[in-house]
Amino acid sequence: MGQRSSADRLDLSALAPELSQSLLAWWEVHGRKAPDLKPWMFTKDGRWPEPHEHLNVLECWIAEVMLQQTQLLVALPYWRRWMQAFPSLEALAAADEHDVLLLWQGLGYYARGRRLLTAARLLHDQSSPASSQQAVAWPRTLEAWLAVPGIGPSTAGGILSSAFNSPAAILDGNVRRVLARVAAYPHPPAAEQRLFWSWSEALLAAAPKRYRDLNQALMDLGATLCTPRNPACGRCPWQPHCAAHAVGAPEGFPVKAPPRSVPHLSLGVGITRNAAGDVLIVQRTSSGLLAGLWEFPSGEQLPEESIASTIGRYLSIHIGIEVEVEAPLLAFDHAYSHRKLHIQVYLCRWRHGAPDAQARWVAPADLARYPLSAAHARIAAALQQHLAEQESL
Repeated sequence: MGQRSSADRLDLSALAPELSQSLLAWWEVHGRKAPDLKPWMFTKDGRWPEPHEHLNVLECWIAEVMLQQTQLLVALPYWRRWMQAFPSLEALAAADEHDVLLLWQGLGYYARGRRLLTAARLLHDQSSPASSQQAVAWPRTLEAWLAVPGIGPSTAGGILSSAFNSPAAILDGNVRRVLARVAAYPHPPAAEQRLFWSWSEALLAAAPKRYRDLNQALMDLGATLCTPRNPACGRCPWQPHCAAHAVGAPEGFPVKAPPRSVPHLSLGVGITRNAAGDVLIVQRTSSGLLAGLWEFPSGEQLPEESIASTIGRYLSIHIGIEVEVEAPLLAFDHAYSHRKLHIQVYLCRWRHGAPDAQARWVAPADLARYPLSAAHARIAAALQQHLAEQESL
């Protein structure tokens, strides 16, 4: 590959026909087209759909939302359980938030699950389809899907191209990474979203009637070859055109924005049991991070405060009970996008006081019936193991 100027290297639109053709040829042989891997992308008789065929919109929608922040192999079993529980728009619209969050438990970014429920009710009220299998009952334009809670441009494009083979572009993390490398784009993609969208749209336009296939091929290329680390450049259909490969630094792209400062906090978690052996859990409010989930009471440690004092103070002031903080159960680190936590968990014994309305005493065996965040699910598992060990003594 010869040397190209910076301006030439950034103009992928001119290369779109050749890039699309080579990508689709690669995808026909190497794409992730197994029915058991992407069941929503296949007809009910197990075929990859022809350009004129439509797919189940509900299945495509749920898959696209689950894959927003989650890898395919992780999301797939959640998708299967979800579709079994809510096989139609009507079933999802009628669901209880508790059941939705319980099915979502472990996927993270729980606002996605709550927005799916809100969106299902909105869509059901607007269209009241006789059957969610009927494609005519669903939004068919980008603008209509963007009005649905939890749907951004790339998710909307994914739904429309997958379900209807519509000419709607996508720009998820995989696609941004692939395009940034081919162009050796010298700035973080977020700074030039419009440019990256124009490249994705140009690739789609160069594959008439194969919009579904092209978008799937783009995602598969990023997920299987052009990975964040150790990209398989030797097997990539775009290697002859890739500027990042040409300079020998594919892992240097996309260029990353300067890291944000993330606060580090220490939390004390109290697992409080009463005389009957029940454990106290509280439900988070209906807004904000992890809204609606249940958890063991926890408070932020203050400067110069012991973790036992943190737990006792929080339970007294915020829950309304007095406890004896007895023994440590476990400690671990847990990271969110906006903060990092060091979590220390202690077993506590209830002494007196009635917990507030957001709290509930439950048998340890019943904790599985309550949607917990990943961190508190880990705590619940440690509690179950501790109790099992105590019973065996």
